[in-house]
Amino acid sequence: MTPSRRISRRKFLKSVTLASAASAIPGLRKSALAIDSSRASDPTRSASLEEFSYGDVTLNSALHERQLQETHAVLMDLSDDALLKPFRQMIGQPAPGEDLGGWYRYEPNYDWHTFDAGFAPSATFGQWVSALARTYAITGSVAARDKVLHLNRLYAQAIDGQFYENNRFPAYCYDKLVCGLIDSHKYVGDPDAFAILQKTTETAMPHLPANAIEHGQSWRPGKDESWTWDESYTMPENLFLAYQRGAGKRYRALGVQYLNDAFFDRLANGQNDLAGRHAYSHVNSLCSAMQAYLTIGSEKHLRAAKNGFDMLAAQSFVTGGWGPDETLRATGSSDVYDSLTKTHSGFETPCGSYAHFKLTRYLLRVTHNSRYGDSMERVMYNTILGAKPLERDGRTFYYSDYNFKGSKVYSPHGWPCCSGTMPQVAADYRINTYFRDARGVYVNLYIPSTLRWTQGPSQVVMTQKTEYPYDEHVQFDMKITQPAEFAVNLRIPAWAEGASLAVNGKRETAQAGSFARVQRQWKTGDRVDLELPMKARLEAVDPQHADTVALVVGPVVLFAVTDSQPKITRAQLLAVKKMVPEVWHVDIGNGVMKMMPFTAIEDQPYTTYLRIT
Repeated sequence: MTPSRRISRRKFLKSVTLASAASAIPGLRKSALAIDSSRASDPTRSASLEEFSYGDVTLNSALHERQLQETHAVLMDLSDDALLKPFRQMIGQPAPGEDLGGWYRYEPNYDWHTFDAGFAPSATFGQWVSALARTYAITGSVAARDKVLHLNRLYAQAIDGQFYENNRFPAYCYDKLVCGLIDSHKYVGDPDAFAILQKTTETAMPHLPANAIEHGQSWRPGKDESWTWDESYTMPENLFLAYQRGAGKRYRALGVQYLNDAFFDRLANGQNDLAGRHAYSHVNSLCSAMQAYLTIGSEKHLRAAKNGFDMLAAQSFVTGGWGPDETLRATGSSDVYDSLTKTHSGFETPCGSYAHFKLTRYLLRVTHNSRYGDSMERVMYNTILGAKPLERDGRTFYYSDYNFKGSKVYSPHGWPCCSGTMPQVAADYRINTYFRDARGVYVNLYIPSTLRWTQGPSQVVMTQKTEYPYDEHVQFDMKITQPAEFAVNLRIPAWAEGASLAVNGKRETAQAGSFARVQRQWKTGDRVDLELPMKARLEAVDPQHADTVALVVGPVVLFAVTDSQPKITRAQLLAVKKMVPEVWHVDIGNGVMKMMPFTAIEDQPYTTYLRIT
């Protein structure tokens, strides 16, 4: 987000019916062991990959789990009255409880020039409900379920058109409320979620634009500039998801109605229409294009999303982050390089990561192309996993700093938009790690974890053991109730030249930039060992500045822990030595320069890029 009829109430049920269903992958025809690689999408595999459920995956990574536990604890600690306070205030209801302050606060006399407290009252509520619902699907926490159910019922009593009239971001807030309610329905089994959604939609629609309105375009007469920063063009994704989950055909129609097709038409035709646009929301809108393809089969929107991703990748930092100062840039310009000295606002990290993960997940599911997994992995390890934790007072990590004199700091604004997406990101690592199709499973991310699923009549448990990304070895162990035939597809990153894998000791090479497919009849005790060679390499910030480079080992960018640019050569950087898993040393002749991954940096000054001589 840029710092940029009253309806009669109904009585809602207090009970909840929880439903769950086992996930099944049809059995495969018996065949011999096969290892196959393909750089591009296989045209014979037209079906999209499916996501596993949150509860199907257990992560055993302390780094990932800590982020989930910390964000969840913050949300559970927020009082229900505090969360409902701006809703109630904006419609004139009694509003007991504390005021959270920051952007979440309602301030009727807000001065938009400050971008401070009162900027976006209640905007993160739906995202927090969504995150709580997803965490319940992971943990089964009764307290999380009960909080979701109670919040939904309190919110239902505060649905009123005045909320949207008093709101700079009516479409943004509606979109997040849709997300929270459809996740409540799917993951918590809230029996009233769709009824509350219907009431929300009936109330919101008279106060929203009739179609997608671009960022900065005025549509509410008599309002100042800040009222043009709403993001109606991001709404279709969750509207299409509402339709897919059974909320009704209306949501499919609304999804189509709010597609930003002037934007998508240009992207689909190969016209780069990103420069100057608000970064996070327009990348997020590409997720709406992908859902248009997944819901209504629109090839135009798939082309728009694929082309948009390519254009984004061409102007990204080495970390995979993009949008310095929350603005997309022209491919081929020097803007990204210039930002290394002109700003400390490099990448809107939690929000940008959330959009990036969704987009790459959808593209991977549709194309089966490993490049999208490579991109997701790069953003995960080099941006969001290194974010400072969300604090109980609303302090939130907002920007990753790629300036030559970088540092990690909290946003000066309490409860900004990134406080809404960070808990969702922390839950979603699970659904980003594995996928499936009718022939087997796909391993996308290398994270210590356990996947459980049903394969025909068999129950399968696949355990991934690894110290990745600091070790090139990944091990998979199978435990199956009875032998079953299926394929295991392993993402081989584009940088992993010389990769290989072994099934029960029989080793084969694997092609970099592909999914390596191992198809066989699996039984308990089977083991796969994957080797992903991690050679140091240098990546320039752009083609015009080949002497400004970042050092990368495997998927990990190494940041120089320094507040000044050392005199250093290409050969010295490439001779980097790992001392311990999170510390590398570079001999610079007159001393040693320490380099660390973003996840290990705390308060040290650092630089992402170095100028080589």
